[in-house]
Amino acid sequence: MQLFSIETGNFKLDGGAMFGVVPKSIWNKLNPADENNLCTWALRCLLIIDGDRKILIDTGMGNKQDAKFFSHYQPSNTVTLHDALQKINIGVTDITDVLLTHLHFDHVGGAIEVQNQQFKTVFPNAIYWVSEPQWDLGMNPNKREKASFLKENLEPLKASGQLKLITVPPYQGKELQEIHFSKNVTCIVVNGHTQCMLLPKIKIQDKTLVYMADLLPSVAHIPLPYVMGYDMQPLVTLTEKELFLQDAIQNKYTLFFEHDPIHECCSLQVTEKGIRAEHTFLLSDWNKAHSAH
Repeated sequence: MQLFSIETGNFKLDGGAMFGVVPKSIWNKLNPADENNLCTWALRCLLIIDGDRKILIDTGMGNKQDAKFFSHYQPSNTVTLHDALQKINIGVTDITDVLLTHLHFDHVGGAIEVQNQQFKTVFPNAIYWVSEPQWDLGMNPNKREKASFLKENLEPLKASGQLKLITVPPYQGKELQEIHFSKNVTCIVVNGHTQCMLLPKIKIQDKTLVYMADLLPSVAHIPLPYVMGYDMQPLVTLTEKELFLQDAIQNKYTLFFEHDPIHECCSLQVTEKGIRAEHTFLLSDWNKAHSAH
């Protein structure tokens, strides 16, 4: 098995929205805001090569939206998935699976592109996977979350015939649920940010890497009170973070961050203030250290 970090660029989001109830005097030291209170965040995907399968987790924001849309998010250093994958000699036709953690525009936007003035899937040979409750929500969103679900991302997926929905057991609320995806990948199901978001958990020999999506967008979000204003159910997020972090400490998970502008991965440690990052590092360095063993 091989793992690759796939960088598709950066974008900006309001710092207050990203850090919720945490005061700016604190969070601004972690990710300094510009004059408009916007902080820079990564759009980082993950490629898993496991036997015959090439599984891409999330797809970034894409580049098909209009100038007005992009003016709100100020994308920078944008790289198409075509080009990002080409750097590791992978073509878009090679991808067998696209596993979408959820359907907010900054996670699914790169799955669809414009070809001959029509919306088409970027990966013609891939199955696109998403949890069934998340798909239902995306197609019939609540008014608060509606702006994050764009029709031009979802309707082409539905029309493509490449979409497969993942059945998720009913939410229990007392422990984190996991569903099987492939031989070496399971998905932790979380509901605080949005309904039935999937966190891919990858087993590679005796190590485990977890793609954090929007449960922990960055290293700065590891402390329990650091919950985004974007989360639909912040108290559920709080519970899920606590359960996950305890599990991560017990099982020595490596965390992979989708939105951290600096840090790709970290290990965890228990401190007097609670669970915190121990070491931060690049996925490529983690791969090297792992292969050395």
